[in-house]
Amino acid sequence: MILAGADGAPAFSYVEDERYGLPCADLVEVMGPGAVDAIMAKLPGWALAGPVDLGEALVARGARVMRHAHEMTCELRTAPPAEAGAPEGFRFAPCDRSPEEVFAAWRAAYPPGHPDHRNVDDATALRDLLIPVLKGQVTGEVLPCSLLAVDRDDVVAGGVMVTLFHGRPWVVEVFRHPARTPSGLGTRMLAAVRDRAAAGGWERLGLAVSEGNPARRVYERLGFTLVGSSMTVVIPS
Repeated sequence: MILAGADGAPAFSYVEDERYGLPCADLVEVMGPGAVDAIMAKLPGWALAGPVDLGEALVARGARVMRHAHEMTCELRTAPPAEAGAPEGFRFAPCDRSPEEVFAAWRAAYPPGHPDHRNVDDATALRDLLIPVLKGQVTGEVLPCSLLAVDRDDVVAGGVMVTLFHGRPWVVEVFRHPARTPSGLGTRMLAAVRDRAAAGGWERLGLAVSEGNPARRVYERLGFTLVGSSMTVVIPS
């Protein structure tokens, strides 16, 4: 979709979506000098995801930052080898458990102070954040290459969720319960998912990592490289 500025000339384009429970202008591309004014005037209350410089300009006009992220892609055929087996005491299982079974490990993975922590209560986090992802309502259906790490008691301790986002496999979650899992589980899980995606015929795997998230170093060791950065903001109503 393309919206015009005050002068009638095209100002910016976007793909309409939904994010954080809000209408979202995703994949925004600036087309003219009137983009910021047009966005502020025509998309009050919307989330908007686009270039970092656009996000910063909107923040200067009162928008609120939701996420500053870096897109990374792994070319699966040339990815470096990595240990992809489950550590002792754990096994990898399909990502087919109920949201309630997944919630404890997922929630514990993003404590206060983590770049991806969401400052909402548990009931809201389950209802508005985790359930929509597992139902394929955020970035598409969950793909079979996804997995969960379960312990000896068959309790979910971590996982990697991959969805079909704009026709490509996209890692939407990499999480582990920090108090119940060994260091390195996230690397093993993502390596296993990477191998499963390749076996399923996919050529590349994408993800976005938040600014300041130390997991970016893990992704780089597994062959993910930076392809771009973006900022998601909420336009004031």
